[in-house]
Amino acid sequence: MATLLEQLREFTVVVADTGDIQAIETFTPRDATTNPSLITAAAQMPQYQSIVDDTLKTARKELGKDADESAVVTLAFDRLAVAFGLKILEIIPGRVSTEVDARLSYDTEATLEKARYLISEYEKAGVSRDRILIKIASTWEGIKAAEVLEKEGIHCNLTLLFGMHQAVACAEANVTLISPFVGRILDWYKKETGKEYAPTEDPGVMSVTTIYNYYKKFGHKTEVMGASFRNIGEICELAGCDLLTISPKLLDQLNSTEETLPRKLDPEAAAKMDIAKIAMDKAIFDKMHQEDKMAYEKLDEGIKGFTKALETLEEMLKERLTRIEGETRVNNAAADIFRVYDLDGDGFITREEWAGTDVVFDAIDINHDGKITPEEMAAGLGAAICLVEA
Repeated sequence: MATLLEQLREFTVVVADTGDIQAIETFTPRDATTNPSLITAAAQMPQYQSIVDDTLKTARKELGKDADESAVVTLAFDRLAVAFGLKILEIIPGRVSTEVDARLSYDTEATLEKARYLISEYEKAGVSRDRILIKIASTWEGIKAAEVLEKEGIHCNLTLLFGMHQAVACAEANVTLISPFVGRILDWYKKETGKEYAPTEDPGVMSVTTIYNYYKKFGHKTEVMGASFRNIGEICELAGCDLLTISPKLLDQLNSTEETLPRKLDPEAAAKMDIAKIAMDKAIFDKMHQEDKMAYEKLDEGIKGFTKALETLEEMLKERLTRIEGETRVNNAAADIFRVYDLDGDGFITREEWAGTDVVFDAIDINHDGKITPEEMAAGLGAAICLVEA
């Protein structure tokens, strides 16, 4: 029998919810989506250290040695998001989602500026904008920014979507894709009611089902991508959804489970349903948002969470930048000192050329061959600086 993952792929596009290149290579999804938390996790893996360091060095070089480290890190984050996006696009056949700074969620113009910049970086790297989804929080301001971007041919993924008012506004703005957060909705209801929910009555599953049926009933082209799953039961209940973005852990469970998977969501069935059309403007949006306690709280919490994740990544990048520039200062100082003592320019310093004490010479001459190489000088100077700083 085919696995659940194999059957799911027959009627739903599977997206990898990860920034881990190796996981993407393992599960070969069509699309992939990232966020600052996923990039932070990936950036700490040894195999991606060079990407992070090279991105920081390039940002510093571009902004200049006198630029504030916060400006360097901000530029580096955008470049890093694109760098990971480019690596992912080498593997997948479809699209990658790249997130706009969550701190801009209530600023339409700033969101537009950031989105255009990210697209320009991809295009400079030779990637068509058709392969990129700009991920934006589903605030009214974010939705309005997405509406403008879509008209410019910049496709958008509206995230942190919890309420029907957000879904309707996104559809009427003709955004490419929305990401309703199944698991986070379930989390809220479990905390609010103290109940446990079976997959068939899961509030997150029911929310996505309602949105999907509404879109298909009224012919909206916006794609629905269920996100933020807590278990494979939720995923199975949404089989047939346009797309589902799934973590590597749950992808592995789906891929190792063999049982029949019936299709649950179907556009033809939705088209026959008796569903009322919902009018939408800012006043209606605001009213519905205030009245939907779950959506109000989860959107606010989500933006704060994405912001915190970004700030954590920025702090990590600042630490890396400090380390890199410390190493650069040591290497430059070591090179200067080496040139002074290498009197004959033969590439090493002998004891006769050394003007310091024998104790220092012996400490720097790591392999004790009577010669100090440039590498030994850099290592010795670096150790000395560390002792002074300590």
